[in-house]
Amino acid sequence: QVRLVESGGGLAQAGGSLRLSCGASGSIFSIDAMGWYRQAPGMQRELVASITKSGITNYSDSVQGRFTISRDNAKNTVYLQMNNLKPEDTGVYYCKARSRFNEYWGQGTQVTVSS
Repeated sequence: QVRLVESGGGLAQAGGSLRLSCGASGSIFSIDAMGWYRQAPGMQRELVASITKSGITNYSDSVQGRFTISRDNAKNTVYLQMNNLKPEDTGVYYCKARSRFNEYWGQGTQVTVSS
């Protein structure tokens, strides 16, 4: 079992920055990849960025060049640095961990970007 706890959400103005953190505990040795997803009101949850155990990253087109995902294996933490925020980045951001047989989700953290 893996437990994920997100932090760092909040309110930002357009053009501003926020950094999200996702701390993992439990059976962290089983995690292959981690990622950040977001869900805007009335919309489906979508992938924002992901990072594998070896550090390979992937970004959605909408955040490419503005967001950076990274991981600190010593702290069992994944970060999402969000720069040049836009109002359309508003939503609940969820951390996900994937192992060979399971997926684990955090409780989510709200990000609101005002214009």
